[in-house]
Amino acid sequence: MDRILVQLEDFDIGNEYAHLRMAANSDGAIVTFTGLVRELSQHGNLESMSLEHYPGMTEKALIEIAAQARERWQLGSITIIHRVGTLRPDEQIVFLGVSSTHRKSAYEASMFMMDILKTKAPFWKKESTAEGDYWVEAKQSDKQAALRWQ
Repeated sequence: MDRILVQLEDFDIGNEYAHLRMAANSDGAIVTFTGLVRELSQHGNLESMSLEHYPGMTEKALIEIAAQARERWQLGSITIIHRVGTLRPDEQIVFLGVSSTHRKSAYEASMFMMDILKTKAPFWKKESTAEGDYWVEAKQSDKQAALRWQ
């Protein structure tokens, strides 16, 4: 029912939606979110972002985030795809999709999972700009967003 992937390859939003739709059965709502690499960073214009992860540990953390969402809301299917490797501005970095009987649960669960993913999933991000390379920590605004779910 849950599909959790950490991969180098890009993903096709249409295919991911179709997969959720097939798995949703009688669910009345499907909510998706696609995150893109932003051009601007704290250190200037972004040339690229490198994402590293610890295989096995990262997938386990994403599975746990999906399980926590299931404890809070009645959900159908969940898909989380997070890319790793070197990405450039405007490339897709994350896809999250969730189905539920009702839209409120689907919306809230997707917001919860993204807020927690941004602060708890073990990804290490390094931004490359004309000024140099910089390791990125979770933003204060992301930490605040995650706190509202406690």
